[in-house]
Amino acid sequence: MRGTGDGGRVRIGELAAATGATPRALRHYEQQGLITSERAANGYREYDAGTAVRVRNIRHLLEAGLVLEDVRVFLPCLDGDVTAGPASAVALGVVRGRLAVLDARIAAQTAVRDRLAAALREAGDGAS
Repeated sequence: MRGTGDGGRVRIGELAAATGATPRALRHYEQQGLITSERAANGYREYDAGTAVRVRNIRHLLEAGLVLEDVRVFLPCLDGDVTAGPASAVALGVVRGRLAVLDARIAAQTAVRDRLAAALREAGDGAS
């Protein structure tokens, strides 16, 4: 990322390349209040170069199975190593809640699968 005399500011494309996020995702994170930018004289978004750490942490949490609403709980630690310190009780509660949602979805999908497999067996297909 550039940083030559510009106070450590980067454009959206540079931030996207540095973090693996798409510009669209970055705009969405900004809309959700997870990152901020300033507008350059030409109207382009410019981010502090340190925003890359925050975006990588957001992506890490999303890849772990959380949603953006869940990520808000982690705002105080998104600018450092989000995995370094002990998790707070609130963060653990959010993760447990997300896990419960996923478990419920898996159970519902498994029930649907079992009903379909039973219907095939009843039809004499034998597939399962």
